[in-house]
Amino acid sequence: MIEFKPVILSGGSGTRMWPLSREAYPKQFLSLGGSHSLLQQTVLRVNGIQRYAEDVRLHPPLFICNEAHRFLVAEQLRELDLPMDRIVLEPVGRNTAPALTCAALVAAREEQDPVLAVMPSDHVVRDGEAFRRTMAEAVRLAGQGHIVTFGIVPTRPETGFGYLRSGEPLTERARILEAFVEKPDAEKARSYLASGNYLWNSGIFVLGARVWLEAIGRFRPDILEACEAAVSAGSPDRDFFRLDRQAFEQSPSDSIDYAVMEKIAGQGRTALVLPLDAGWSDLGSWPALWEVEDSDDHGNIVQGDAFVEEVTDTLIHADGRFVAALGVSDLIIAETPDAVLVSHKDNAQQVRDVVDYLRRSGRHEHRHHLKRHRLWGTIETIGKGERYQVNRLTVLPGAHVVTQLHHHRAEHWIVVKGTARITRGETETFLLTENQSTYIPVGVKHRLENPGKLPLELIEVQSGAYLGEDDILRFEEPD
Repeated sequence: MIEFKPVILSGGSGTRMWPLSREAYPKQFLSLGGSHSLLQQTVLRVNGIQRYAEDVRLHPPLFICNEAHRFLVAEQLRELDLPMDRIVLEPVGRNTAPALTCAALVAAREEQDPVLAVMPSDHVVRDGEAFRRTMAEAVRLAGQGHIVTFGIVPTRPETGFGYLRSGEPLTERARILEAFVEKPDAEKARSYLASGNYLWNSGIFVLGARVWLEAIGRFRPDILEACEAAVSAGSPDRDFFRLDRQAFEQSPSDSIDYAVMEKIAGQGRTALVLPLDAGWSDLGSWPALWEVEDSDDHGNIVQGDAFVEEVTDTLIHADGRFVAALGVSDLIIAETPDAVLVSHKDNAQQVRDVVDYLRRSGRHEHRHHLKRHRLWGTIETIGKGERYQVNRLTVLPGAHVVTQLHHHRAEHWIVVKGTARITRGETETFLLTENQSTYIPVGVKHRLENPGKLPLELIEVQSGAYLGEDDILRFEEPD
């Protein structure tokens, strides 16, 4: 029996899909190309592999994510109600090779030597059954000691992807991986497509945990040493496993491709490539949505509250306000409550220039939406001005906002839905229900809880001379 463990990488900021994707809420958490988020689609994609491989035992997936995204990952996994393994938290970004190395160390320690399938969490695959069949074949090959990568069968002479050059066949479908090829110009891309020997690089790898650890130790012992220290000194925290910050920061930043795969490609039969023809897209930029979303008879993709007239080949994403488009073509119009993008389709790659501008200007629009996610729920800013800010808070059933106080602001709370348990000061505790309100004076310790079984929604009005997030004194509480 082959022990099989998916490893899902949830890093990156998805800047080319701003303003929908932000640093604090990147594209893998968005529902694109389906009703589930891209992260959830990645998890569901692997379920059912046993239909094509009875000799494979599927273990719950292991997740690697940025520490700042831990609650987003945990909440989206909770929504799936499926068995999940630990979420490994990276204190800083170090690219995919250190991420896989830490995952392999954790997995090898807990399940001896499982086969790992390393998958980015921001892909769309429309044909799930074709993916599972290919994954089952890859797991069997990895169980024999091979390192397998998926090569996407190209549908056009694409210049935005790296390519894999396949060589002699090893099985009916698997071929020797000869080389990784950088993004080509248009002429080379056309020749690659015509030859039939070149596939798009998917970034998906299937390999034994110890096979990877031996390979990274051979080619990048500095990465292995740092990751071993980070895992050894790491600490469990509920559903999370925190890598040691000081040790992990010592790891060089490198990708799986550069650190190992390019060095073993073409060197014998260790590295293999399997073709995948399953409607794959990496959603690298706004135009990629035309590959995964349904368009109307005029080539338009319209999402949200919008009106179009004499519009062709245009994408409109309305996320709050009504959008009207008249007599335009080949545009991307993305509206969110705090930002609007209007771009020609040919200029979509320049969205990152906007993000760079926002970052240089010290603004917030590249970093987070007006709605921010917390362990206990969400907080959304719905209005602000001089000396006041209005937020909508949603507290999950059984959750609470950590006990805190503010030195410069007072807060008024109005319950819109559900029941709130309020602790104000050292001794006062009371319940509020719909349409009831309370007041938290400046400098008074307070705690907000949802004792019910339905989400608690309330309006919070902050007022005072200073409303910054750093005016919060939090009090430690036992688990």
